[in-house]
Amino acid sequence: MAASELYTKFARVWIPDPEEVWKSAELLKDYKPGDKVLLLHLEEGKDLEYRLDPKTKELPHLRNPDILVGENDLTALSYLHEPAVLHNLRVRFIDSKLIYTYCGIVLVAINPYEQLPIYGEDIINAYSGQNMGDMDPHIFAVAEEAYKQMARDERNQSIIVSGESGAGKTVSAKYAMRYFATVSGSASEANVEEKVLASNPIMESIGNAKTTRNDNSSRFGKYIEIGFDKRYRIIGANMRTYLLEKSRVVFQAEEERNYHIFYQLCASAKLPEFKMLRLGNANDFHYTKQGGSPVIEGVDDAKEMAHTRQACTLLGISESYQMGIFRILAGILHLGNVGFTSRDSDSCTIPPKHEPLSIFCDLMGVDYEEMCHWLCHRKLATATETYIKPISKLQATNARDALSKHIYAKLFNWIVDHVNQALHSAVKQHSFIGVLDIYGFETFEINSFEQFCINYANEKLQQQFNMHVFKLEQEEYMKEQIPWTLIDFYDNQPCINLIESKLGILDLLDEECKMPKGTDDTWAQKLYNTHLNKCALFEKPRLSNKAFIIQHFADKVEYQCEGFLEKNKDTVFEEQIKVLKSSKFKMLPELFQDDEKAISPTSATSSGRTPLTRIPAKPAKGRPGQAAKEHKKTVGHQFRNSLHLLMETLNATTPHYVRCIKPNDFKFPFTFDEKRAVQQLRACGVLETIRISAAGFPSRWTYQEFFSRYRVLMKQKDVLSDRKQTCKNVLEKLIQDKDKYQFGKTKIFFRAGQVAYLEKLRADKLRAACIRIQKTIRGWLLRKKYLRMRKAAITVQRYVRGYQARCYAKFLRRTKAATIIQKYWRMYVVHRKYKIKRAATIVLQSYLRGYLARNRYRKILREHKAVIIQKWVRGWLARTHYKKTMHAIIYLQCCFRRMMAKRELKKLKIEARSVERYKKLHIGMENKIMQLQRKVDEQNKDYKCLMEKLTNLEGIYNSETEKLRSDLERLQLSEEEAKVATGRVLSLQEEIAKLRKDLEQTRSEKKSIEERADKYKQETDQLVLILKEENTLLKQEKETLNHLIVEQAKEMTETMEKKLVEETKQLELDLNDERLRYQNLLNEFSRLEERYDDLKEEMTLMLNVPKPGHKRTDSTHSSNESEYTFSSEIAEAEDIPLRAEEPSEKKVPLDMSLFLKLQKRVTELEQEKQIMQDELDRKEEQVLRSKAKEEERPQIRGAELEYESLKRQELESENKKLKNELNELRKALSEKSAPEVTAPGAPAYRVLMEQLTSVSEELDVRKEEVLILRSQLVSQKEAIQPKNTMTDSTILLEDVQKMKDKGEIAQAYIGLKETNRSSALDFHELNEDGELWLVYEGLKQANRLLESQLQSQKRSHENEAEALRGEIQSLKEENNRQQQLLAQNLQLPPEARIEASLQHEITRLTNENLDLMEQLEKQDKTVRKLKKQLKVFAKKIGELEVGQMENISPGQIIDEPIRPVNIPRKEKDFQGMLEYKKEDEQKLVKNLILELKPRGVAVNLIPGLPAYILFMCVRHADYLNDDQKVRSLLTSTINSIKKVLKKRGDDFETVSFWLSNTCRFLHCLKQYSGEEGFMKHNTARQNEHCLTNFDLAEYRQVLSDLAIQIYQQLVRVLENILQPMIVSGMLEHETIQGVSGVKPTGLRKRTSSIADEGTYTLDSILRQLNSFHSVMCQHGMDPELIKQVVKQMFYIVGAITLNNLLLRKDMCSWSKGMQIRYNVSQLEEWLRDKNLMNSGAKETLEPLIQAAQLLQVKKKTDDDAEAICSMCNALTTAQIVKVLNLYTPVNEFEERVSVSFIRTIQMRLRDRKDSPQLLMDAKHIFPVTFPFNPSSLALETIQIPASLGLGFISRV
Repeated sequence: MAASELYTKFARVWIPDPEEVWKSAELLKDYKPGDKVLLLHLEEGKDLEYRLDPKTKELPHLRNPDILVGENDLTALSYLHEPAVLHNLRVRFIDSKLIYTYCGIVLVAINPYEQLPIYGEDIINAYSGQNMGDMDPHIFAVAEEAYKQMARDERNQSIIVSGESGAGKTVSAKYAMRYFATVSGSASEANVEEKVLASNPIMESIGNAKTTRNDNSSRFGKYIEIGFDKRYRIIGANMRTYLLEKSRVVFQAEEERNYHIFYQLCASAKLPEFKMLRLGNANDFHYTKQGGSPVIEGVDDAKEMAHTRQACTLLGISESYQMGIFRILAGILHLGNVGFTSRDSDSCTIPPKHEPLSIFCDLMGVDYEEMCHWLCHRKLATATETYIKPISKLQATNARDALSKHIYAKLFNWIVDHVNQALHSAVKQHSFIGVLDIYGFETFEINSFEQFCINYANEKLQQQFNMHVFKLEQEEYMKEQIPWTLIDFYDNQPCINLIESKLGILDLLDEECKMPKGTDDTWAQKLYNTHLNKCALFEKPRLSNKAFIIQHFADKVEYQCEGFLEKNKDTVFEEQIKVLKSSKFKMLPELFQDDEKAISPTSATSSGRTPLTRIPAKPAKGRPGQAAKEHKKTVGHQFRNSLHLLMETLNATTPHYVRCIKPNDFKFPFTFDEKRAVQQLRACGVLETIRISAAGFPSRWTYQEFFSRYRVLMKQKDVLSDRKQTCKNVLEKLIQDKDKYQFGKTKIFFRAGQVAYLEKLRADKLRAACIRIQKTIRGWLLRKKYLRMRKAAITVQRYVRGYQARCYAKFLRRTKAATIIQKYWRMYVVHRKYKIKRAATIVLQSYLRGYLARNRYRKILREHKAVIIQKWVRGWLARTHYKKTMHAIIYLQCCFRRMMAKRELKKLKIEARSVERYKKLHIGMENKIMQLQRKVDEQNKDYKCLMEKLTNLEGIYNSETEKLRSDLERLQLSEEEAKVATGRVLSLQEEIAKLRKDLEQTRSEKKSIEERADKYKQETDQLVLILKEENTLLKQEKETLNHLIVEQAKEMTETMEKKLVEETKQLELDLNDERLRYQNLLNEFSRLEERYDDLKEEMTLMLNVPKPGHKRTDSTHSSNESEYTFSSEIAEAEDIPLRAEEPSEKKVPLDMSLFLKLQKRVTELEQEKQIMQDELDRKEEQVLRSKAKEEERPQIRGAELEYESLKRQELESENKKLKNELNELRKALSEKSAPEVTAPGAPAYRVLMEQLTSVSEELDVRKEEVLILRSQLVSQKEAIQPKNTMTDSTILLEDVQKMKDKGEIAQAYIGLKETNRSSALDFHELNEDGELWLVYEGLKQANRLLESQLQSQKRSHENEAEALRGEIQSLKEENNRQQQLLAQNLQLPPEARIEASLQHEITRLTNENLDLMEQLEKQDKTVRKLKKQLKVFAKKIGELEVGQMENISPGQIIDEPIRPVNIPRKEKDFQGMLEYKKEDEQKLVKNLILELKPRGVAVNLIPGLPAYILFMCVRHADYLNDDQKVRSLLTSTINSIKKVLKKRGDDFETVSFWLSNTCRFLHCLKQYSGEEGFMKHNTARQNEHCLTNFDLAEYRQVLSDLAIQIYQQLVRVLENILQPMIVSGMLEHETIQGVSGVKPTGLRKRTSSIADEGTYTLDSILRQLNSFHSVMCQHGMDPELIKQVVKQMFYIVGAITLNNLLLRKDMCSWSKGMQIRYNVSQLEEWLRDKNLMNSGAKETLEPLIQAAQLLQVKKKTDDDAEAICSMCNALTTAQIVKVLNLYTPVNEFEERVSVSFIRTIQMRLRDRKDSPQLLMDAKHIFPVTFPFNPSSLALETIQIPASLGLGFISRV
C-alpha cells in the first residue's frame, strides 16, 4: 500500500510548531497526489491550510494509533519519527508518571525531579532473574540484563550512562551499582558491595558541585569496573576518572557552588577535631563565596560531612589520613584568601604576617617566608644561568589559583587511588561490569576547553553507539535469514578526525603549547589556515577571529579560543611545588611524588592500565629523566589517551546504554519541555537509533503473535495448520507491495507504517463487526420494544374499555338511586308539612286553655295572698318593736367588740405584712409554709376560743332571760318589786343590746378572718402546687441525670469493651509479629547453622587432620544435667576451640564474624547452663536437707546410707570416665605425627596438656572422696546386724505388697534370691564391695520416703483446696461488699461517682492481680520443687536397678526359686514401647531417618509411623529411667532430621514428610507428657502410657523450633516450584482464548501469552497445588497445618502476580482484568473442592482481586472514583494510582484513564494511612502455629514392618 493512501479524511498527522516543536492535526479531506495544500483541523479547534514544500513535496508525519501511544519500547511504534518519539515520551512521563522508556537497546531515563518509590529492595527482587522485555523499563532491568549476559555469555559488560548535567546520570549509575551489590552479594565477608556503594558519597563530595542546572552535578567523568568471581559474586571494584573541572576550585559562576567538600567542612567547623583548621562560614572564604549561593535547599552539609567521614572509615581511610585530607582542603580555602599588594606594574608583595598565608603554612607544614617569596616571584632557567624574576599582582593571583587547582587535583587523585586500594581484591577477577557515568553533549553561550573535551568524548561514544546499533540491526536480519541492504547511517568519523588526527585541533593545540611565545590568537590562526574551507565540519564565525565552529553529530558548537592554551598546559611554578614537597606534613609530599611512585594500585595489576586522571604539573625546562617527560604531557594529550583506553575497554565489552534526559531547566517535578527534550534526544543518539531502525524493518512479529493479533482478518478457509504459511497467505492478500514486509525464520519483519495499516484494517474489520452486531442487537431491541408497546397498548385498551363499561353501569345505578331518593324525599316533605300544621294547631289550643286556667288561678291566688299579707303585717309590726329593742342592746355590744376587733385587726395586719415580706423573700420555702400553717392553726384556735366565749355568752344570755322572766312574773305578782326592778331591767336591756352588737361585730370579724384564712389557704395551696411542680421538675432532672449516667456508664462499658477488643486484636497482632520475629530468628539461626556446618566440612576437608580428642564433660556436674543440656548445636559449638589449626600461611579464608558470633553465643549458653545447674544443685540440696529433718531417725539413716552409696557409685563411674578420657587423651597425643601439631608450643598440645593437668587433679580429688566414702560404708556395715535384714518373710511380703511398680517387684525378686542363698554366703560375696544388701535396704527406705512424701503432698493439696474454698467464700463476701459500695457511689454526683467507681475498680483489679500472681508463683515453685524431687529419687532408683541387673546373671534368676514370696505371673501384654540396645541407636537413626524413602512410607504404611516408632523408643528409655539414652536418642533424631533436610532440602516430598513426622512426634510428646491439658482426649489406656520419669518440655520446644524451620524450608521449596509458573499461568497465559489480543512489542520482546509446549498455564498451577495437597495428605499432616501451608501458597501466588501486574504496563487492561478474575475464581473453586475455604487463603488474594476489579470498573466520574475508593480497601494508595497510571487500552474501543480522574482518586485517598510501599513482600512468611492434635492410635497396636529394617528392636 502506498504511503499517500493513508492520508485520508480524519487521518491524524504531526506538523512543525515553533512553540511545541510538533503539533497534532486532523485531515479534513482526503489527500490526492498533486495537492499543494492540506486542510487540517488542529486540536485546539482551529482550521489550518498546511502548504507542502514544493521542492520535496514531503507529507507531514502520520500519527500512531492511540493504542500504540505510551508503549514501553519506542520501536513498537508503527510510525518511527521524531514527533512520535517525543509524544510517546511525553505521554509516559506526564500522564503515566513513567520515567523509563526503551528505545531499542537504549534505556531513556527522564529525570522526574522527585523521589519515586521504585528503587526499593522489593523492586530489585522483582526484576532479579527476569528477562529484559518481561518487565516495564527500568534501570534495574538494564542492570539485570548486563548481569545475566555476563554469566551466560562469559563476556564483560558495560553500562554507559550519559546525558546533560542535571539529567540524572549519577543517580542512574548509583542505582545500577546498588542493584549489582544487592543481587550478587560478595564472595567474602568483607562487605565489598557496601564499600562499592560507600565510594559514592566520597566521590560526590570531592567531585560534585551545585550548578545552575543541577544541585549535585558531577564535574568529572568516571568508569567503575565492578569485579566478579567465577560464581559471579562481587569481589572488588576499580574506578577511573576523567577530566576533573579544576577551574571550579578557584572560580564559580553566579548561583553556583564550589565542590561540596568545602561547604561540608565549613558547616562542621565547630566540631572539636576541626578547631585546628581555623575555619568559619563559607562566606568568609574567597573560593566559596563567589557564586553567592552557599546553601542548597533541603541539604544539610553537616550531615553530609558525617556521611562522607563514615564512608571514608568504611573504605579503610584512617582517622589520621582523613584529618590530613581536611587539613589540605582547609589550606586551599585559606590560600584563596591570600591577598597581594602591587609595588609596581611588574612586581607585588604580600603584607607582613598575613594571617591567611600564615594559617596555610601552618596547616601545610611549610616555611612562611619561603612560600611568601615564591608566591610573588618565579625562577627562569636558561642554558647558562638561572634568574629570579618578580611577577605582577595579576600573575601572582593566577599562580596562587593554579597552585590551588594543582593541590586539589593531586588530592583528588590520591583519594581515588586509596578508594581503589580499598576496593581492590586479592582474588583473581573472572569478569567485570563497567558503569560509565560521563558527561553528555554540552553547548553554552561561551564554550571553552572543558566543553571541547566533553563533546570530543561524546563524539567517540556516539560513534561506538552507532556502530553497535548498526551491528545489532544487521545481526538480527542475518539471524532471520532475510535479504537486506546496507543501512545508511551517520558516521561521525570525519568530526573525530578533525579533532584527533595529525594536524587536527588537539595536535595543533599541543604544538602551540610547546612554542615559547604561543598564544590563543596564533593557535586560532593556525586552525583557520589548516582547516577552514578544507573541512566541511569546521567553520569560522563571521564576527570573531578568536573562535571556531565545529559541526558535531548533535549540533553546531562555537568555541572561544581564549584560555585553551593555559588550560591545556596547566602551568604550575616548580618552585612552589618544591616548597610543598619539603613540608613537615607527611601526607603532603605523597601527593607530589613522581608518576612512577604515584601510580594507583589498580594500574599496577595484570591489566596494565595507567591512571587516567594524572594531570601532573609542567616542570622546568631541561629537567632530565622520565619524570620530566611525563610532566610535559598536556591535558589534551592525557585526555586523548584516556579516551582511547576507555574505547578499547568498551569495545571489548557488551555495551548497554542509558540516556538521561533533563525534562526542564527549572527542576520542576514532572514538567516536560518539548524543546529541551528534542535537543537532548538529538544529542544523545536516540533519534539516530530510531532512524536506523526505521530505515529497515522496525516492526517485528512472531508468527504466532501475528496470527493471534490478526486472526480477525482471516477467513476460516485461510487458517491452516501451518501458522507460518497461514501468515504468508494472509499478508500477500492484505499488503500488495512485497517490499513492505519480509518473512524470517521465526518472525515477520514490517516496514515503518505497515503495522499501523494492519491495525487500521483490524480496527475497520472490528468496527464493521461491531456495527453489524449493533445493527442486529438494535433491531432485536426495537422489535422487542415494539412488541412490548403493542402488548401494552392492547392492555391499556382493555383496561380503558372495562373502565368505560364500569362507568356506564355506575351511571345507571346512580340514576335509579336518584329516582328512589326523589320519591322518598317528596313524601318526606309533604309528611313534614302536615306534622308542622298539626303541631301548630295543638300549640294554639294549649296556649288558649292555659291562659284561661291561669286567669282563674290568679284570682284565687290573690285572695289567698291578701289573707296572708294581713297575717304577716300584723306579725311584722310586733316583730319590728321587738327588733328595735334588740338592736339597741346589740349596738352596745358591737361598739365594744368593734373596739376590741380593731386592736386585733391591727395585730393581724402587722402579721400579714410580715407574712407577705417573708413570702416574697422566702417564697417556695417549706419551713415558711410550716410557720404559716402554724399561724393558721393558732388563728383557728383563737376562733374556737371566741366561739366558746360566744356560746358562753349566749348561755348566760339565756339564763339571764329566764331569770328576767321569772323576775317579771314575780314583779307582776308584786308591783312593788317591779317598780324597783324597772331601772334594773332597762340597764339589763341596754347591756343585752350591747352584747348583741358585740356578737354582730364578732360575727363580722369571724367572717373577715375566715375570708382571710380562705385567701391565705388558697395562696398556700398555690405555693404548694408551685413547689410540687418544681419538685416534679427536679425529679425529672434527676431521672434525666440518672439516665444520662446510666447511658454514660453503658457507653463507657461499650468503649472499654471496644478498647478491650482492640487491645486484644493488637495483642494478637503483636503476638503474631513476635511469633514472626521469633521464626525469622530461627530461620536466620538455621541459615547460620548450615553455614557453620558447611564451613566445618570445608575445614575438615582442607585440614584433613583427625580430631585430637573429644570434649569431656565437667566432672563436677551430676549425671542428671543432661535434662537441661540438650542442644546438639551447642555441643558442636563447644568442639570448635579444640580443633587443630594449620599454620597461618596455610589458612583458608574463614567466616570470622560468624565464627565469633557463634563462639560468643556458645559461651553465653554455657554460662546460662552453669547457672541453671548450680541453682538446681542448690535447690536439690535444700530439699534433701528439709526432707531429712522431717523424717524419723531410722529413715534419716537409710536415706544417708542410700545417698552415700549412690555418691560412691557415682564417684566410681566418674573415676572410670576420667580414666578413659585420660587414656584417650594420651593416645591422641601420642598418635600425632605432625611435629607442628604435637610440638610443645603448638595450640593443640597446649590444650591437651591443660586437659591432662585438670584430669589428673580431679582424679586425685575423686580418689580421696572414694577413700572417705569407703571408710564410712565399712563403719555403717559393722553397725548393721545381719539377723535383722531379711529373716522375716511376712515383712518382705508386706514390702512386696507396698511395691506398686513392676520395677520395684523385680528389684525385690532379685534381693530375695540373694538373701535366700546358703548361709555360707556373706555380704562380701554379693558383689565386689558387698554393699548390695545395703543398697536394697536403702531402696526400701527410699520407697517409703517417697510414699510419705506423696501422702504429705496429698494432704497439702487437700489443704490448698480447702484454702481455695475459703478464698471463694471471701470473694463472694467481697462481691457483696462491692455491690454495697456501688450502691453508695450511685448517691454521689455523676462525675464523682464515675471517678470513684473507676478508681475503686482499678484498685480492686490491681490487688486481685497481685494476689493471683503471688499464688501462681507459689504454686509454680511448689510444683517445680516436687517435680525435681521426684526426678532425683526416680533417677537414683533407676540407677540402682540397672546396677543390680548388671551384677546378677540371667542364669541365676532362672535357677533360684522364690521361696518366701509367691508372685503370680500374668500373660504378656504389650505396653506400647520399643526396646533397642544403646549400640543400635545409630543404626536405628540411619534406617528410620537418614535412608528412609518418604514415598514408600507414605503409600504403604500408616502416616507418621517414624514418629510413633521414635516416641515408643523414647518411652522405653523413660521407663528404664535412662536419661543418657533419652538425651542421646532425641539429639540424634533432631540432628539426623536436619541432616536429611540439608541433603534433600529441595525435595518437597521429603520436607513435607519430615514436617508431618516432626509435628506428630511433638504431639506425642505432649499427648503422653502427663500434663492434664494434653490428656483430655486420651483413653484410659493411653493415659497409662504417659512418660513417668522425665519432663521433656525443653525438648518439645526444640522440636517446635525444628518444625518451624522445616515449615519455612517447605515454604521456600514450594515457592521455588511455584514461582516460575505464577506469572505465566496467572497473567500471561490466555485462559479465556480470544479475549485479549497481542499488541506490538518492539525490540524488547515480552513473553508470549500464547501457550507453547514449555509455557506454564493455570492448569499447571492447579496440578501443582493438587500435587502439594495430595502429598501433605498422604504424609498425614495436620489439617490446620495444611491450611496454613495453603494460605502461604495462595499469598505467594497473589503477591507475585500483583507485583508483576504493577510492573508491567502491557498487563493493565480490561481484558487482562477479566482473565485474572477468571483465574482467581478457578483457585477459589480449587479451595472449595479441597474444603479449604476457611483456611484464610482466599483473603490473601483480595489485593489481586481488587486490582483486577480496578482494571474492569468504569473510570470516569466522581461516583466511579468513590466506588473505587470504597472497593479497593486492600490496596494501598500507591498501588491504586500505579494501576490507573499503567492502564492501557488493547483496542481502540477502550479509553485511557484521564489525569484528572487519577488526581481525584489521590485527593480522596490522601487521608488513608497505609504503607507507601508499592510492591507486596512476596518473601513474607506468615507465623506458623502447631495446634495440639492428639492421636487416637493405640501405641500397643502398632506393628513395625520388615521393610524398615528395624529387626533389632523389639516390642515391650
